[in-house]
Amino acid sequence: MNLGVSTMKALVCDKYGMPDDLHLEEVAIPLPKAHEVLIAVHAASVNSWDWDLVRGKPYLTRLAAPRRPRQRILGADVAGRVVAVGSSVQRYQPGDEVFGDLSGCGWGGFAEYVCAGEEAVTPKPVGISFEQAAAIPQAAVLALQGLRDVGKLRKGSRVLINGAGGGVGTFAIPFAKLHDAEVTGVDAAEKLQVMRSVGADHVVDYRDADFTASDRRYDLILDVVGNRSVFGIKRVLGKGGTYVMVGGTMPNILSALLAAPLIARLEQKTVKLLLHKPKHEDQLVWKELVEAGQVVPVIDRVFSLGNAAEAIRYLGEGRARGKVVVSMDPQV
Repeated sequence: MNLGVSTMKALVCDKYGMPDDLHLEEVAIPLPKAHEVLIAVHAASVNSWDWDLVRGKPYLTRLAAPRRPRQRILGADVAGRVVAVGSSVQRYQPGDEVFGDLSGCGWGGFAEYVCAGEEAVTPKPVGISFEQAAAIPQAAVLALQGLRDVGKLRKGSRVLINGAGGGVGTFAIPFAKLHDAEVTGVDAAEKLQVMRSVGADHVVDYRDADFTASDRRYDLILDVVGNRSVFGIKRVLGKGGTYVMVGGTMPNILSALLAAPLIARLEQKTVKLLLHKPKHEDQLVWKELVEAGQVVPVIDRVFSLGNAAEAIRYLGEGRARGKVVVSMDPQV
């Protein structure tokens, strides 16, 4: 492997704290193992896990690494170009454009280069930018697994998505609409327009109205933020309906899990927690949808690598409409 350089710029996290504690550092370019590819990163997107790992909250995240994240360089969603391959790699060769979720193989996306297992990445969709491709992996796969796999989305379902104006929601809404669902999106007032733009039939400002007090009933509720009690949620879930938690506070997650058997037995309603599983086959689903023009990744803002800490703060403060992306392009 001869790249002409041996070091790269990376956003480094040496302790739990706030985004201000992160810093750019010159570090060695990693070497791909036999089953890995080395990617020149063009763009990486920010996820809630990055915000949680920077702060070390909830404190459960510190059990395996009390002082700092196990991953010194965060960032799981990337898009870029393969520049070297390990001896056992079969799918890719230098020059291939790829995107993927590295949360299962070491993270490291907020850097100029990163190694990834070949099973973690997928050929980049044709006709879109690296920034758009980097917006896809984790958020889109969560939306897919929550609606299709756990929620058992059916044609014509009445679907509510809580926290629909962020990354997961802006993929979940158009996917549900492709199944002729009637979709209600719930989020802050400043995100109502982006929910409408990707296909939501109804939008609710959570500051203005409590959807759990509505007279509407839903076949499927996908909860990205988990800021409501499961006992309020089940009130607007129709008989035989399913509630899928993608995220939320630890008390709400625990209460939902504890209440699930009772709710199932007494009310014939299903309560499930989605555990994210990075999956190449699911990334392929989104590749095809994006290439067909059926879904367009929504990007709120693009930050430079030098301002990646601010990108994490922006997402963590709940302001993002769609995805927040970090670009390695020095002109950003």
